[in-house]
Amino acid sequence: MPTAPADSAYGTALVPTVTPFSNGSVDVEAVADLCEFVLANGADGLVPCGTTGEFASLTEEEYETVVAASVDAADGAPVLPGAAATSVADTLDRIDIAADCGADAVLIVLPYFHGQNAPGGNERFVRAVLAETSLPIILYNIPSCVGQSIDADLVEAVADHPDLVGMKDTSGDLTHLLDIIHRTDDDFHLFQGYDSQLVPAMSMGATGGINALTNVFPGVVSDAIDSATGDADDFAHARDLQLDHLGPFFGECLEYGFAPATKTALVARGVIDDDTVRPPLVQLGDDATASVCTAVDRVVDAVGE
Repeated sequence: MPTAPADSAYGTALVPTVTPFSNGSVDVEAVADLCEFVLANGADGLVPCGTTGEFASLTEEEYETVVAASVDAADGAPVLPGAAATSVADTLDRIDIAADCGADAVLIVLPYFHGQNAPGGNERFVRAVLAETSLPIILYNIPSCVGQSIDADLVEAVADHPDLVGMKDTSGDLTHLLDIIHRTDDDFHLFQGYDSQLVPAMSMGATGGINALTNVFPGVVSDAIDSATGDADDFAHARDLQLDHLGPFFGECLEYGFAPATKTALVARGVIDDDTVRPPLVQLGDDATASVCTAVDRVVDAVGE
């Protein structure tokens, strides 16, 4: 039988929400509409201002606006904003903004652009943030964007810190995630961020998922997570959801970009009105939009969500 996930104060199906724009500005009403949609349809919590949320294209003022609007719309559900930055000081500033807005925890990455120049540099960075953080921290491993991976030795070294509560792994390397599960205690929350590996990760003891697809299909993702740790029949259902729906739609996002494809899908679902993304991202062309919309219809027709 698959391993049951660790209990999480943050839930298991968390949404790295997109940031809707309108006329060049953050659309606060659309932020609230999206938050209410995903929470009403199976998601447990919100992760605004992450990769899919185009955090790197937001001003500090916009960052605060999105986090505050998400907390307001969450109505008590957990909110865990991204707080990525390239220095300890800027990371802590982002964390303090999130704390002032009422967030429950934050996700941080290793410094991007410049990496450690000697062993121990990344641990030094993480420990410096942990020493002064005003919120619990979840590490965010996304080497495709950061340029380096949070290795298992680093996680094991800092996992016992009281303010470090877990990690989101978007490496796409299931073996890496399983190594960290093996090296950490049951109360260390490990979230799968690579949507096409969600059910396999859950079956091996991951806590849950922080997945872009949960913006569009919160009920499907939540169902897959819950079923992946059930009996044989439940697991068969989770496997079908992964292979027939989550995997193929994840492929659309990989091909066209997560923020653009997810926003196009949300427009197709009637959740938001505008699929604008900021440079260097580009909105989908007609053929790509048609492909994404067909994929959305295929899932909706199959599962009724």
